[in-house]
Amino acid sequence: MKTLTRTLTAADPGLTRLRISLRAVLGIGLAVALCAIAGLPLTASITGGLAALLALFTVADPTVRGQAVTTALLPLAGLPVLALASALHGAPPLRDAAWLAVVLAGGYACRFGPRGHALGVFAFMMFFTAQFLHAVPGALPQLTAAVLLSLGAAAAVRFGAWCVERRTAPPAALAPPAGRGLARHTTRQALQVTAACAFATAAGELLSPERWYWAVGAAWWIFVNTASRGETLVRGFRRVFGTVTGLLAGLLVAVPVHGSPAPTAALVAVCVFGIFYSAPLSYSWMMFFVTVMAGLLYGLLGVLHPGLLGLRLAETGVGALGAALAVALVLPVTTHAVTDHWVRRALHAVHACTAAASRRLAGDAGADPAPCAAELEAILGRVRTALAPLVHPLNPLRARGARARTILALLDDCLRETRGLAALAAHPDASHDARLPAACARVETAVEALVGAVPDRPAATPVAAPGHHPAAEAALAHLHGLERALTALSAPLTAPAALRRARA
Repeated sequence: MKTLTRTLTAADPGLTRLRISLRAVLGIGLAVALCAIAGLPLTASITGGLAALLALFTVADPTVRGQAVTTALLPLAGLPVLALASALHGAPPLRDAAWLAVVLAGGYACRFGPRGHALGVFAFMMFFTAQFLHAVPGALPQLTAAVLLSLGAAAAVRFGAWCVERRTAPPAALAPPAGRGLARHTTRQALQVTAACAFATAAGELLSPERWYWAVGAAWWIFVNTASRGETLVRGFRRVFGTVTGLLAGLLVAVPVHGSPAPTAALVAVCVFGIFYSAPLSYSWMMFFVTVMAGLLYGLLGVLHPGLLGLRLAETGVGALGAALAVALVLPVTTHAVTDHWVRRALHAVHACTAAASRRLAGDAGADPAPCAAELEAILGRVRTALAPLVHPLNPLRARGARARTILALLDDCLRETRGLAALAAHPDASHDARLPAACARVETAVEALVGAVPDRPAATPVAAPGHHPAAEAALAHLHGLERALTALSAPLTAPAALRRARA
């Protein structure tokens, strides 16, 4: 309960999470209402609600225009898959093979950035929805109408009535790790998730011929937004934990409600809000709300009972086991490799920011360190995700965990000092202090000592007028802080290499 309290009370600059969560409730509520007004059956309304949820949740292009284009493409990716799943409803072997093909294509689509990710997830979930509702070809026209109507409602709310993104700066775009063929992370993960879903399909059908798809869904979502073996295992643990707590809440909430429309609708709205509000902070609590919502939907369909909730937990465990086996046996990507990549990217961003500040202080009005500072902040988000397996309380490797915490703390120090430097570099008084370019050069040298030679390091020409201005003193303090943090990073970053050399 303490973790839920921390999640709900975490800092929300500009109330962005709150606005997006309320917008999701409004958009999904409007979609379901329009489906009901159109006279579509309950199953079609549920399909429409899930389509609207996915459109609002997965579309994450950095620009509003890009988000609109991706939203418009969702039917092209999802409706053919929905039709295929409905057509193969009575042919399990073909159905399973088709779903694995969709899984492989959806995983591979992630290489094309946020748009590919959104389209891949939407296609997968349309196949999942067909299994969840036992869709048959005769229901396809109604389901198609519900999807189109709901996507239109979600788009109208997102881009018309309540476009939060127009008032917020677009996130820094981070290029994925480079590579070709099996060296490319997205290719390896596509094969891993396909193997995991193949295991989940076989084992899930042995466990329950009717609810086997929960195992496939669990295996798929465990891989979403992960990049290494450790990240996937931690996400699998959090999914199981969120499912367990959600099932317990479902016994207390969904079973007593037993499908009554008004209270069910109110509780589903609360779950939708919880999904969107908690997703950026806690995967466990997001899964808690997803599980409670699933129980409420089963109640609406009239099939909810405690045994079904227990089966949901078992199928989730099967999916988590499939994911664990896949990341361990199929082209594994180690936590160290991913962490090393993003830490080096963070240090390069520190170097770029300091170099830009140095040029600005030397009189180059076109040099701006602010974008580099924003990029560093985005990269540190990926570093935290990559290091999450090492700082997890259940990690038995205590020494590596302590080293990971030290690296995170020092990189946070770098971010804080970089922000301050970027804010002060353009100050007219600071530009007249010759000590600052020299301090920038020392910071750049410290970065190069950690990551090797860094390209594009133009020499700055210091101004020969060492004045002592308040802005210059503040900028100098930020540079000294950066130098201290980078020097301290040398020990934890070089310790693994030194240990490997000692063992050799």
